[in-house]
Amino acid sequence: MRSLNFIGGEKGGVGKSVAARALAQYFIDRERPFTGFDTDRSHTTFTRFYADYASPVIVDSYEGLDTIAASFEDALDEEPGNSVIVDLAAQTAAPLARWIKDSDLLPLLGEMGIAVNFWHLADAGKDSVELLGKLIETYGAGPNYFVVRNLGRGTDFSQLDASQELQDALALGAQVVSLPELHEGSMRKIDRKDASFWAAINVRNGSDALGMLERQRVKTWLRNTYAMLDNLPV
Repeated sequence: MRSLNFIGGEKGGVGKSVAARALAQYFIDRERPFTGFDTDRSHTTFTRFYADYASPVIVDSYEGLDTIAASFEDALDEEPGNSVIVDLAAQTAAPLARWIKDSDLLPLLGEMGIAVNFWHLADAGKDSVELLGKLIETYGAGPNYFVVRNLGRGTDFSQLDASQELQDALALGAQVVSLPELHEGSMRKIDRKDASFWAAINVRNGSDALGMLERQRVKTWLRNTYAMLDNLPV
């Protein structure tokens, strides 16, 4: 399966970059080719953590955004399963929606057999609920919607669970999943080293290297995250 994965949530601090990095590591460990795109000029997830797979995108330029779709056409014949991960910066929903609409992108990718997945990273706040409603209103039926309860950003998702916005998403076939929480101290060390999750588990030298039990916790977190991803059309 080839897929275009927009990792969003529109607001900052909901864990979009962590989800994008987890999906990148999932593709690597599953030996699936992919390209990652950064849309945040100040917080370049793939450039920092997965440089071999990284490309920057300027979201206020159609020419920049066109490179996302072009990566499917440019994929080598020996890599027909090429997928794309786009780590969306906060406040990128409007220019992205204009580009998708003006390019008639969703029908085109459908003809190419490429699944379009909108990931909505949610914390436990009201804003995430309202932004989910805007996402569903913008694109309607057609793409896949993954509503991700980020357990690293909250534990009480009762506002989301009881919302009309979630019911509207479920009516369009949305899937609700949970992203497990990774130990905060371990994540800080990983981020300070600009390390991939693979490096976090396997590199044992340096001041920010993870200890034995920290590495074990990251392994467990990845295993649980992969179990969630295995059930999604990515």
